[in-house]
Amino acid sequence: MTRERLVEDELREIFDENYERLRAESGHALSPEVKENAWRQVQYYWRKLRQVAESVTDTEVRLSLPNQTTPRGRRFCIEGVVDIVREGGRTTMYDFKTHELKYVRENVDYYRRQLNVYAHIWQNLREERLDETAVIATPLPQELMDAIRANDPERLDRALHNWDPVVPIEFDAQAVEETVEEFGKVVDQIEDHAYTPMAPEELARRAPDGSSFAMRVCVDCDLRYSCRSFVEYAKQNRDRRWKKLAMTYDFPPVEEEEEERLEIMIDTHSDGELTVSDL
Repeated sequence: MTRERLVEDELREIFDENYERLRAESGHALSPEVKENAWRQVQYYWRKLRQVAESVTDTEVRLSLPNQTTPRGRRFCIEGVVDIVREGGRTTMYDFKTHELKYVRENVDYYRRQLNVYAHIWQNLREERLDETAVIATPLPQELMDAIRANDPERLDRALHNWDPVVPIEFDAQAVEETVEEFGKVVDQIEDHAYTPMAPEELARRAPDGSSFAMRVCVDCDLRYSCRSFVEYAKQNRDRRWKKLAMTYDFPPVEEEEEERLEIMIDTHSDGELTVSDL
C-alpha cells in the first residue's frame, strides 16, 4: 500500500471519529450521501493542498485585538483563527472560508480588510514575521463535483489540475484603523438593536456567478431559521427540503428569543468588553 493511500485511510478514520463525536454531542446525524460528500471534500482538499497541509507549522492560531472602542464608547475585542506556514524563510497566513472560490476572487477587497487586521495583530502585537496572506475557499468547484459523480479518472485529473482554491491577498497593515472602525460601527448597531435583515428578494438576488446571497452567506449562518427574511425566502424556494423546514417556524419571535440570538452573536464578558469574531 502506498504512503498516499495510508494517509488517506488515516484521514478517513479521523473523519469518522470526529463525525461520531459531533453526532453524539449534537444529537443530529447526516444521511449517508451527505456524509460521503463531506468526506470527499476532505479527501480532495488533501490531494490538492497536500503540500500546504504538510507545511503548516501553527494550526488554528487564535488572534485577538482587545480594548477597542466603538463610536458610541463601547469596548470590544476582535478575534479570528488562522493557520500559519513557515517555509523557506517565508511566513504565510491562511484564512479558510466557506465561500465559493469565484465569489472570493470577485470580492478580494472584503477579505483584504479582515486579513489586514490579522496581519496587524501578527506583526505588531505578536511581533512575528509575515510575508503574505491568502484565503482558502473550501467548497469544491462544480467541475470537480461533476467529475466525481461521473467517476471518470481522466476528467477528475483535469478538474483537480484546473482547481486552485488558494487566493493570495496582498495586505496593508496601515489600513487597519479604518477596518476596526467599521467593526465598531457594527458592534454599536448590534447593541442598539439597530439592524434589520435584508428583504427576501435581496436574499434571492443573483451575483454574476449565478449564486444567490442566501446560498453564499445565509446557508452557513447558524441563525438563519431565526431570521424572518430567510424563512420567507426558504418558503418561496423551489427546494422542498428548505420549504418544508421553513414552514415549521412561526413568527414573530418573542422578546426572550431576540435576546438569546444576541447572546449567540456576541459574548459579553464580566468586564463589559464584547468579543466579535469574523463579522
